Amino acid sequence: MWNENGMTKVLGIQYPIIQAGMAGSTTPHLVSTISERGGLGTIGAGYFNAEKLENEILEVQRLTDKPFGVNLFVPSKNRYLPDQINHMNAWLKPYRRAFNLEEPVVNVTEDIQFKQAIDLIIKYRVPVCCFTFGIPDEETIQKLKEANVTLVGTATSVDEAIENERSGMDIIVAQGSEAGGHRGSFLNHGDDEPMIGTMSLVPQVVDNVTVPVVAAGGIMDGRGLLASMMLGAQGVQMGTAFLISDESAASDLLKNAILGSKETDTVVTKVFSGKYARGIHNEFIDEMNQFDGEIPDYPIQNQLTNSIRKAAAQDGNRELTHMWSGQSPRLAEKMHAAMIMDRVISQVNKKLQLI
Repeated sequence: MWNENGMTKVLGIQYPIIQAGMAGSTTPHLVSTISERGGLGTIGAGYFNAEKLENEILEVQRLTDKPFGVNLFVPSKNRYLPDQINHMNAWLKPYRRAFNLEEPVVNVTEDIQFKQAIDLIIKYRVPVCCFTFGIPDEETIQKLKEANVTLVGTATSVDEAIENERSGMDIIVAQGSEAGGHRGSFLNHGDDEPMIGTMSLVPQVVDNVTVPVVAAGGIMDGRGLLASMMLGAQGVQMGTAFLISDESAASDLLKNAILGSKETDTVVTKVFSGKYARGIHNEFIDEMNQFDGEIPDYPIQNQLTNSIRKAAAQDGNRELTHMWSGQSPRLAEKMHAAMIMDRVISQVNKKLQLI
């Protein structure tokens, strides 16, 4: 059967489909629906504090007894440069004034939050833990393996994939440049962000690692799943397709923006968070591209712009907030997550009958 391979066996799922973490946009109903339909639902916990994550895990476990995962941001080695932050705050002052916002206090607590999340995953026996923005330290990986947690890493290049396997990841997501939201890159490439497309990245990663590889980036339907498997991937990770589902926590502003966009409307930028991410082009990106300094590192820039983005979104202003989306918005259809899963599986089955 096309859906039975090393990936589905390791994850204990029926179909080789992972719902991407999509931090801030997942809900227990979305996660449990994907898992109930035979895929791997994933809690996007990148921004969660311990209490929020604990509640989400318990709610997912109440809704399903099928495997699911938690997606975490690996803490970054950020540079806290006061002069740089002051310069950015001065630039952002007009935006804050427009929304009557106070200047935020930067609070870098990534390490504490990450360690608490790892403890909760072990405590509640979450079967899968997915990582982006890097690879955890050896001690963390060892703790999770001793708790029989399956580990999924993210790579945007072959070198990153090799590092993921070397560290002990059981599965590697090869994230092509078409993917929406934050890039999972972590090796230092200077000022250049590796922008390798999914079709180019997947077979090269497959040829250089021995663990199952999952394709991500621009995949929205059964054609993308079949194409990925032909390239050597054992499954796919889909984000934007599920981002606009009825169960997603994404705002109607974002969902409608995606549904009204075309493939040429997205760009990769780090002006919102300090880390490269793909989203729909807007005025904030244009204006921030005129900034006469260096963008602060993630998560500092993310905190500096957070209240502006939230206020703009609440005001229905898509020009001043992030609009994460992959490069295949024309393939997006708003429907229940279960229907998206069923449609992808049906499309693959029909295509295979014709072969």
